Amino acid sequence: MLRYCAIIVLFSCIIQPVLFSDLEAAASDQGRMSPVVRLGVITLYHPLVMYRQYQPFVDFLSKSTPYDFELKITQDYPSIIRLLCDGSIDIALLGGLTYIEAASTSCGLPFLAALNSEQKPFYQGTFIAREGNAEISKLRNLKGKSFAFASHHSTSGNLAPLYHLYANEKIGLQDFSTYENLSYHDSVAREILRGNYDAGVVLDSVARKYRGKGIKIIGQTDPLPGFLLVIRPDLDSALIRSLEEVLLDLDYLNPKQRAMMDTWDVNIRYGFMRVDDSRYDPVRQMIWYLQKQGISIESEK
Repeated sequence: MLRYCAIIVLFSCIIQPVLFSDLEAAASDQGRMSPVVRLGVITLYHPLVMYRQYQPFVDFLSKSTPYDFELKITQDYPSIIRLLCDGSIDIALLGGLTYIEAASTSCGLPFLAALNSEQKPFYQGTFIAREGNAEISKLRNLKGKSFAFASHHSTSGNLAPLYHLYANEKIGLQDFSTYENLSYHDSVAREILRGNYDAGVVLDSVARKYRGKGIKIIGQTDPLPGFLLVIRPDLDSALIRSLEEVLLDLDYLNPKQRAMMDTWDVNIRYGFMRVDDSRYDPVRQMIWYLQKQGISIESEK
């Protein structure tokens, strides 16, 4: 009997470490974290609005790739460039001007461009005024009026409209009674509605949002190269391939995908396409033209 008990004890001593070893390994596998990828987005709107509009997109990326994506939102445009340069974010959604700023510091490479509702990689700046303002119906009526731009670093809310006003309308900053750059595109629309400015310029999607709600459209810039995803030069090639496969497979015309994509911000809702640096040469030409006019587009630091 004693010999039998000894055998049982010995067997228990042998198998118990094996069982616990397997359980610990399984627990370790379950607890292993996927690589974290940090996605930054330029602050087109108030940060709370940005979170609502972009977190569903980030959640989709986490579910569709072997990576855990985190959304990084800052208070202003320049912060995104700094985060990209110091490695705090891996990928950034930028406009043309902020992309050129990132490229000039060798911090970012063009990856994919966002498409618009017509499946083209363009968007526009849109000039707006209050619906009840009978004095302003066209851009030439802006002389002598107060005017609001978006951020100094905004392509559609500052650079392109300045170029359009100077080159096409022969209207300079000196022709406004007063002007100011506001932080966000929706801030421009709201301040016009409140009567603090006679007119302003915003991203086309923001103009459409407020049209018929006290805002009217009085003009537009020429089409601009679209928003784009920019990646750090040293980003892992496996991550790039995974992300490219997922994003290029998006099809807004597919009803199942559309239901999901409609929860994303309108500026990334319609899918993506490959893009290269030369597509943003028109933005460089605008910068060059305005510099010749003595206009700095980098006064906000």
